[in-house]
Amino acid sequence: MAIYKTQNVTETEKIGYLLGSSVKDGAVIAMFGDLGAGKTAFTRGFAKGMGFDGDVSSPTFALVNEYRGDKRTLYHFDMYRISGWDDLYSTGYFDYLDAGGCLIIEWSENIEAILPEDCIRVTITKTDDFNERNIEIIGADSFENIGG
Repeated sequence: MAIYKTQNVTETEKIGYLLGSSVKDGAVIAMFGDLGAGKTAFTRGFAKGMGFDGDVSSPTFALVNEYRGDKRTLYHFDMYRISGWDDLYSTGYFDYLDAGGCLIIEWSENIEAILPEDCIRVTITKTDDFNERNIEIIGADSFENIGG
């Protein structure tokens, strides 16, 4: 487990970038955190770390966005509105697990019972400082020198 403290969106994206550049295809990243915690900012950095250069946005209404880099694919899920098995099946989640790309899942709290045991868990927590975040990562190597 590693805990990082970020002071702004850029640093949150940088932690995402470092994780995205280090994971192997097939990894599942389960994200936890309140509204506005920075899950999508983290995902923007993660996608860049995987080699994707385009825009990254929350898939709240689409439920899943696909980002394709030169050699890798990221499937970005938003499980905020998932409240049962029928909802979950409608996202195609189980098919994407076998698709060979990485999955990053916002609102993993809603599907925690069916997350893979070896998933990487990322919890982003707001602090008393409006821009500051604590980012806890379980199941991945830690990173050095996040500042700057």
